[in-house]
Amino acid sequence: MNLTPKQQKILTLIRDSRLTRGYSPTMQELADELSVSKVTVFEHVEALIKKGALQRDANKARSLELTEHCLLPDEQRPTRLPLVGSIAAGSPIDAVEDRQFLDLEEVFAQPASSGDVFVLKVRGDSMIDDQIADGDFVVCRKTNQARNGQTVVALVDTGEATLKKFYKERNGRIRLQPANEAYEPIWVEPEQLQVQGIAIGVIRAF
Repeated sequence: MNLTPKQQKILTLIRDSRLTRGYSPTMQELADELSVSKVTVFEHVEALIKKGALQRDANKARSLELTEHCLLPDEQRPTRLPLVGSIAAGSPIDAVEDRQFLDLEEVFAQPASSGDVFVLKVRGDSMIDDQIADGDFVVCRKTNQARNGQTVVALVDTGEATLKKFYKERNGRIRLQPANEAYEPIWVEPEQLQVQGIAIGVIRAF
């Protein structure tokens, strides 16, 4: 996609605003940030829409957003995965999304596809017997379903997240099982739990 530096800046501002605030900036806010007129911003935005880089809902304010196939220069490495926060491998912790990135080119020679994959940094040692240690990066695939024995990113109804093995018992309750005898399992009802992902790999830096 052939973009001018000014157009790349506009796309970056829109992307970052949606990530941090949940909505896009206004034309005036973009104009103020770029020190140009509102008319100039409008012309750039229309050009970006024609190029397929932007889309918007004509009936909704602050609806500008990047299209799925629009990748900015800092997003175009397939080995650059979103690092969305930390996950407890001990006692549960508050689940906080933190928009950072882990570039696998710094770790592996072979590239990885981002897709629906995200990365969490492990805190705690409750999964140590499964070779998941404090400080490791666990690579997860987004899903809201799990089978017995899978290691899941689990969000309980208190708003806390944890990394544990998933088991659905015959009585219908869910057991979140640590892989460390020093920790007790966490028991929850199905409606008290949201599976947010399944662990598919572990990255460890020595």
